[in-house]
Amino acid sequence: MPHLTADDGMRLYYEEAGAGTAILCVHEFAGDHRSFEPQLRYFARRYRVIAYNARGYPPSDVPAKLERYSQDRARDDVRAVLDALGLDKAHIIGISMGSYAALHFGLAYPDRARSLVLGGCGHGSTTDLAERKRFQEDAVKTAAAIEAQGMAGFAQSYGVNPTRVRFHRKDPRGWKEFADQLGAHSAVGSAMTLRGVQGQRPSLYDLETALAALPLPVLIATGDEDWPCLEPALFLKRTIPTSALAVFPTTGHTLNIEEPDRFNRICDDFFHQVETGRWIKRDPGAATARPFAR
Repeated sequence: MPHLTADDGMRLYYEEAGAGTAILCVHEFAGDHRSFEPQLRYFARRYRVIAYNARGYPPSDVPAKLERYSQDRARDDVRAVLDALGLDKAHIIGISMGSYAALHFGLAYPDRARSLVLGGCGHGSTTDLAERKRFQEDAVKTAAAIEAQGMAGFAQSYGVNPTRVRFHRKDPRGWKEFADQLGAHSAVGSAMTLRGVQGQRPSLYDLETALAALPLPVLIATGDEDWPCLEPALFLKRTIPTSALAVFPTTGHTLNIEEPDRFNRICDDFFHQVETGRWIKRDPGAATARPFAR
């Protein structure tokens, strides 16, 4: 099985398909490289598409020490994949946890990204300090629950949480595949990821100044029933001047597998505009709530 080595020696599993300009896919907490199978099959016709498993997700290494997990390490693992595969830059698709890694990668290494796709980005980001604290506490409690009950039991409950119940009702077969894959994840890796990455990552609202200066083309994508990510998506749209926002109707958190055709078409059009130099910065005059303002 193909592996590459991160900066701190961790081995990361990856798969790839196709040839051409690179697209790198970074998965969510409840997914892994298999979550991007619809994107691998679609985009490999015209691009070189890579998906890898984050640390903590077998067959990638599963370190047992908490200091091996953080938002900065997740960010730098994106860079490590590009370096190991000899890629100067790539379009980066991130979903949820992966969108945070993609965004932090774009902020830290803008010369290494052609564009960013931020899908389901924002869970845990809020200006309400009490709500922010609850999110961090929930991450710790959920990690403990995983260790106590194991992944299989956790997958059945987490898989029908409010942001995923639409997927369960809409596509039971696709949802079962997702839940079965989640249930086979490492309890150690998932718990450590919750404590070290989700529970410690900064709020998007803390990054406002850096986001306003982000020079990369950015596509923000969210489901309209992914409630924790709706307001953060609007914040990202308002703050990043090179961004566009796509809202998927009657769709929850796992939008790239819940609505793969719509997701692929929107990303395809985005990549085409970027590749042809047609993606333009927002006109400052458009950022107003006064339609008759001059």
